[in-house]
Amino acid sequence: MKRVAILFVLTVFVPSLVLAWLAVRSLRDQQFVLERQQSLLYQGLADRLARDAEVHVADRQREFVAHVESLLATNSPAQLSPRFDDALRKLWPLADVGFVVTRAGKLLSPSPTGRPEARAFHIANAAFFGNREAIEVYWNIGRGGQGQAGLDERPAGTPDGAVHQNPAFPLAQNTASQVSGKALPQAGNPTDHQGFANSQAARPLQRVVNPQLQQLNVQQFAPAAAQQNFLQQNVLSINAAPGTNAPSRVATAEAEFRQLTGEATEGTLARFIDNKLKLMFWYRPPRDPDLVFGVQLQLPRLIAEIRPVVRATSPLYSEVCVALLDDTARPVTVSHDTFQPASWKRPFVATEIGEALPHWEMAVYPLDPAQLSQSARTLALTIGLQVAVLLLAIGVGGWLIVADLRRHLTLARQKTDFVSNVSHELKTPLTSIRLFAELLAEGRVTDAAKQRSYLQVITAEAARLTRLINNVLDFARLERGEKSYTFTRCDLAAVVSETVATYRPHLEQAGFKLELDLLPAAAPVFVNADRDALAQVLVNLLSNAEKYSADRKEIRLELRAATQAQAACEVRVLDRGLGVPPGTETRIFEQFYRAHDSLSSGIQGSGLGLTLARQIARAHGGEIAYEPRAGGGSCFTLQLPVVAEFGK
Repeated sequence: MKRVAILFVLTVFVPSLVLAWLAVRSLRDQQFVLERQQSLLYQGLADRLARDAEVHVADRQREFVAHVESLLATNSPAQLSPRFDDALRKLWPLADVGFVVTRAGKLLSPSPTGRPEARAFHIANAAFFGNREAIEVYWNIGRGGQGQAGLDERPAGTPDGAVHQNPAFPLAQNTASQVSGKALPQAGNPTDHQGFANSQAARPLQRVVNPQLQQLNVQQFAPAAAQQNFLQQNVLSINAAPGTNAPSRVATAEAEFRQLTGEATEGTLARFIDNKLKLMFWYRPPRDPDLVFGVQLQLPRLIAEIRPVVRATSPLYSEVCVALLDDTARPVTVSHDTFQPASWKRPFVATEIGEALPHWEMAVYPLDPAQLSQSARTLALTIGLQVAVLLLAIGVGGWLIVADLRRHLTLARQKTDFVSNVSHELKTPLTSIRLFAELLAEGRVTDAAKQRSYLQVITAEAARLTRLINNVLDFARLERGEKSYTFTRCDLAAVVSETVATYRPHLEQAGFKLELDLLPAAAPVFVNADRDALAQVLVNLLSNAEKYSADRKEIRLELRAATQAQAACEVRVLDRGLGVPPGTETRIFEQFYRAHDSLSSGIQGSGLGLTLARQIARAHGGEIAYEPRAGGGSCFTLQLPVVAEFGK
């Protein structure tokens, strides 16, 4: 038993506790896991909308190229250049200022003496287009030979609209792709720049916001090696305090207009003038590569065209609000007009649009920030309850297994004791029978009285052997379900009288005083039963009283007929013996169990007599019960249902 218990603890209970501890420990990470899942879902939405915005800007660029080609189809470059500003604005409402620049850097259009917008444009860009001024470039190499760059002339320290930490999401953190360290060639070397512009350099990754890493102390989750792997898998984390420049998708370098255009045919320029974004397209027609036609867009009109992209329907819009943030992190357009977050600078996730709109982002905000924490708590509670239920099931199952194992071990031990008891029970009467039979066979006993006494002993021991063997056989039949009874209407009083008459000589020879009390006297008590089975029950009860009577050899057998208050008749066997130890009143009816189970006690028995008696009684619709007898001893009561007499 001890070995089996240790094996159970080591193979089942301890691993279950370890798994439960790991599951409980993981509960504290549920908000992190849930935010990770939500961020991936929301990040996909932000990425898609940012791509749609970029595609819209690219479509407007192709539309500009088409307008330039249509104007060049009806006008020569020399005729078109001076009046390109007016012609383009009439043809394309999105145009704010149209310009033409020669390869040498001469600004042919617009006229510096024209309308106020043209004069302001001329003042702000003449030096740059004339290659007399190099400004900071947010560079990126376009596909298909199209050079694209973003220009920034804002003072140092100007807020760039970077998305920062959001205290509403305790696990959120700005993350950024690692910016390429490759710089543009130095000014004044167009050959090098041309080769660089036509190269297929790796495109820097977009800066995104990943809430899993905000204010996250990775050390509490994993050792150093795991921390490095965690950061590699979840994008390089860079802490960005509010108001500081966060890494962007575009690297910066000093460059002139000639370096930016190189030999490319078209591209996009974005620069900040007085902290205001100016977006420009440019195009070099193949028929006259010395001229560059460009346009400065009306940004409000462009944003109005992008607004449907933000307001496009999505299943996630029931959970989140999407906002297009400008370079100062102010919302330009939102998907939910009434939504107002704690801070627009602190979205859940965001994706930068790109070099066409530098530092502009598609940002995603949960409509109910507390819902995520509530979902995490609900998930943690659900998992916790599941773990508790599993632990309870494992504990109850383990207890049941141990209890069943203990029961089987006890039963096995009882079976071993049963074999020993039966062997002893068989050996004792066989020895007596053999001894007295040999004495009679050898003629050593000539006294007739002694011969009769020896023969009575042989007969009694043979009957004892018969009862023991019958008990074992009957028990085996009952266990296999093969025991059958022949039920007939019989007189229980007659069965009791016959059994007592048969067993009385044996008891009186052993020194017992046997009393029989039938009430009412000589009145039949009819039951539906198997006579032999009832006789076996009575013999087992009398034998049990004989074995446990000790010094007071008194046995009383009572029969009580059924009354109006009680529909069953009773047969009671009372003795003045050892009684039943407290706590074993019900166990004495279990198979192989003996209240005084020891060969050294000298008490005969196999532990099957009471078991068979109860099984036979229940098969007849009755019951056998035990109660202590007043004044000492035991009282076993057999209850059987009665049947009506013939003629009634």
